[in-house]
Amino acid sequence: MIPELWTCIFSALFFYVHGAKLPEPEVKIEVLYKPFLCHRKSKYGDILLVHYEGFLESNGTMFHSSRHHGDKNPVWFTLGIREVIKGWDKGLQGMCAGEKRKLTVPPTLAYGKEGKGKIPPESTLIFDIEIIEIRNGPRSHESFQEMDLNDDWKLSKAEVKEYLRKEFERHGYAANDTHHEVMVEDIFQKEDEDNDGFISAREFTYKHDEL
Repeated sequence: MIPELWTCIFSALFFYVHGAKLPEPEVKIEVLYKPFLCHRKSKYGDILLVHYEGFLESNGTMFHSSRHHGDKNPVWFTLGIREVIKGWDKGLQGMCAGEKRKLTVPPTLAYGKEGKGKIPPESTLIFDIEIIEIRNGPRSHESFQEMDLNDDWKLSKAEVKEYLRKEFERHGYAANDTHHEVMVEDIFQKEDEDNDGFISAREFTYKHDEL
């Protein structure tokens, strides 16, 4: 519900007088469809596959559609790490695969004063978004458990190498032991902070704790 004019004025004066920061605008969320069965809900760090259509609120013009423009394929992105506009990171939490939402995103959570392409500066945007698939993000606890074959809460080089092999095969690429060994060494050089030869659960997931 839109506040009345005097409420807006009073709120603005209150924050001005008390020297406080005005609260960040919120995304308006409308659930258009929700499946009866929901096995998991989207959260920060998950990788989402979505179809979407974007419109300018001012005149209803469609500025992009994943179904009708470009290669017409849905889009993959990781939720919560600013790969997409802030309005999406806020508005697509807690969704089920198959769910459809309408997001009304204020300019400060979209493209702000700059605008982008067909989107003028200071534009409020409307998105119709459907989540097609939800996958574990690269640093989720679920991914760690999938890689931790012996359930000892730490990853050995052999476990990481086996995970890489399976991922390559799952995506249709031939396994390459030499290439995988190089990748594993690079991963451990960056992630094994205490140099004990293992990647702990904390070392694996800590970079996304702030999400």
